[in-house]
Amino acid sequence: MNLSRVTLAFVFLVTWLAVFAQTQFVGLRHWLGIPLAVVPALVSYTALTHGIAVTTALSVLAGLWIDSLSASRLGVSVGPLFLLGFLLHLRRHLILRDQRYAQFWIGFGAGVSVNLLVLMLLSAGQREPISGWFSLWQIPMLGILNGAACPGAFVLFDALERTFGYRPATQSGFRSDREIVRGRHDRIH
Repeated sequence: MNLSRVTLAFVFLVTWLAVFAQTQFVGLRHWLGIPLAVVPALVSYTALTHGIAVTTALSVLAGLWIDSLSASRLGVSVGPLFLLGFLLHLRRHLILRDQRYAQFWIGFGAGVSVNLLVLMLLSAGQREPISGWFSLWQIPMLGILNGAACPGAFVLFDALERTFGYRPATQSGFRSDREIVRGRHDRIH
């Protein structure tokens, strides 16, 4: 799928704003008990609609942005986001990416799997991450949040693409009801 540069720029801008919102909306974090972390949903959208180079660039940049604003080691979020983007991009021809319920479940799975992988990578390090019984609440809630955000990303960026994208003319000069018969006497029917 060839997307316009404006849409591509908006994907990166919205991802950057989502990382910033993840750290700045403290009131929502205290109310829900989870951060506003929708980056896995945005990486899922990118993997299903863009090429592998764009997916890789977004995964790496988003992972570095997240880690630079958190207490995590720099680069720990890059691997899970890249793995998510790579696997979705690899199998995107098998995924019902135009169906809203499928988009929800893709986002849900992305939110749960990325956060579990980050937690496992942090647990394997020298410092123990803060986790406990509340993680049993946070990880499914992050899945639901990303599940709701993934169809929203498709709606937003598809609308941007329809607005700013280039659509070539589909009308041809050839009329399908005409037939040229070649033979002894050339004639047009």
